Amino acid sequence: MGYSVGQVAGFAGVTVRTLHHYDEIGLLCPSGRSHAGHRRYDDADLDRLQRILFYRELGFPLDEVAVLLDDPESDPREHLRRQHALLTDRIARLQQMAKAVEHAMEAKKMGINLTPEERFEVFGDKDPEQYAQEAEERWGGTEAYAESQRRVATYTKEDWRGIQDEVAAWGARYAALMDAGESADGEAAMDLAEEHRRHISTWYYECSYEIHTGLGEMYVADERFKEYYDSMKPGLAAHLRDAIMANAVRKV
Repeated sequence: MGYSVGQVAGFAGVTVRTLHHYDEIGLLCPSGRSHAGHRRYDDADLDRLQRILFYRELGFPLDEVAVLLDDPESDPREHLRRQHALLTDRIARLQQMAKAVEHAMEAKKMGINLTPEERFEVFGDKDPEQYAQEAEERWGGTEAYAESQRRVATYTKEDWRGIQDEVAAWGARYAALMDAGESADGEAAMDLAEEHRRHISTWYYECSYEIHTGLGEMYVADERFKEYYDSMKPGLAAHLRDAIMANAVRKV
């Protein structure tokens, strides 16, 4: 007796109305009818429906699907080869789309979920993405880097403003300390070095004393970091490096 339209709809995950429409346009006409005139589908009909749904999934319009299925030159093996080629092509395109999404996700990692206007408002000419690629090349395989990326990906404009305000206030106090003639190994300088380390741990990653001393050396060795800290106060980069070292020794 074959399968009823309701059964086929359930097998294929389509609606009865869809099957009626396919019948009306001659795309999938059931092979038989019941005594009461109801549609009955056999296994060959199910095979054809499977091919129809495959081409529809790939975006083919119904008239093109009909041409593909009714091509007298094709055979079932040719349909399988065509389907395999189409699937392979679609997989390649989906992989390209996935890569594009991955790039978009990377762009968010440094907190760049801000609009260009917000980024300029918060950072001015100090774009947080400026050294993102270099940072990944240097530390991309470390847990500290991974933790930093996880944290900053969630930061809002208000979070970044808070970070900037903390840095500005800390820089003003460190400059005042230097103006007062405080030495790098004095308590006041070491306390501000410790505050600097805690700031990193709070906002980016757990900054150990060993990591902190390495950063201090980089602040002097890398001209860009040196320029950044020296813009707060000439000589601050070197003074901070020495204070970080003294603080690490004090804490050991």
